[in-house]
Amino acid sequence: MKQKIAITSLSSISALGSDPAEIWKNYLLGKAFITQKEFNGRMQPVAPVSESIRKELNELRHSDLKYKALDETVLMAVLASREAVNNAGWKTGENFGINIGSSRGATQLFENHHKQFIQTGKTATLTSPTTTLGNISSWVAHDLKSKGLAISHSITCSTALHAVLNAVAWLQSGMAAKFLVGASEAPLTDFTLAQMDALKIYSKEQDEFPCRALDLEKKKNTMILGEAASAACLEIGKHDNVLAYIEGVGYATDNLEHNISISEEAKCFQESMKMALQHTPIEEVDAVVMHAPGTIKGDLSEYKAIQKVFNISTDSMQNQLPMLTTNKWKLGHTFGTSGMLSLELAIMMMKHDTFIPVPFVPNQTPERSIKKVLVNAVGFGGNAVSILLSK
Repeated sequence: MKQKIAITSLSSISALGSDPAEIWKNYLLGKAFITQKEFNGRMQPVAPVSESIRKELNELRHSDLKYKALDETVLMAVLASREAVNNAGWKTGENFGINIGSSRGATQLFENHHKQFIQTGKTATLTSPTTTLGNISSWVAHDLKSKGLAISHSITCSTALHAVLNAVAWLQSGMAAKFLVGASEAPLTDFTLAQMDALKIYSKEQDEFPCRALDLEKKKNTMILGEAASAACLEIGKHDNVLAYIEGVGYATDNLEHNISISEEAKCFQESMKMALQHTPIEEVDAVVMHAPGTIKGDLSEYKAIQKVFNISTDSMQNQLPMLTTNKWKLGHTFGTSGMLSLELAIMMMKHDTFIPVPFVPNQTPERSIKKVLVNAVGFGGNAVSILLSK
């Protein structure tokens, strides 16, 4: 890293809530925030936002006539971005860049418009502008009156961390001094869950922990979808209000061996982690927040990559360096937003110097302070990103 990049604010909306104190309290609870809801005529486990958050979204929708036609991905992004910018002390109308993406985009709205088209042969006037991916950052820029550029993209489940990569590049180039980054995802629809069912990766469990992310002994895939949005403020240099510094970034892409999976030892993760750690001795990394989607191959391949990078030869997690965790067992897989929620967990663990274990994974007793955390994300196509954070 040529210059220090500070994360001066991070906000999120997920099944864990939207207030940082509430989110941390819920992380400390050894339970999952997953519920059963009906999709396609049967009950399935999902991790939705709370009714109080949905009320806020509804109030936002009716606060401005132009917002009534927007998808929930946009509304969640606006709420998260408002909070992040306010907490960072940025002013409305400032010149800062925005890069907020989504894996799926305006899922709910697109499906509704398509259903209407199938039934009537016609669609609403604003279907096209309100269902494009660029729609998210554009409306956030409108809401915040930002004078900088606004970028949106989809790089599947690593979308949020790719937004961080973009911001780092812009900031270090001198083309921007501040950047708002993040992602938003509202994928809890009949069609989206049907797609995950078709891939045979969705959980059929209905017990206490229906998502077994990081359980390397599981015999079934247990991915579960959640909805969420998150935004973070990035700035060049040292700052008094810093939450964490970005010490390293890495990225890589696997050769496609299968449409939905990465290589057996996640070569993309090996390369992205090595790049992020190239100026840091591996023994200084205290924890890794894994992508770990809850699938058999996804979890195991990432674990094997960590073994390779950190020179771990044993299959036991006991006394390993670094400590390993994930949050998908608790709040579901939020597609493009998941990497940003992992960053939030890393920041909170460093702030409170408290490791958040996975309750059904043995031998996760922390034995050290948490000062540096590596965060991983990857999506369909093997496009991995690793971000190294420090206090």
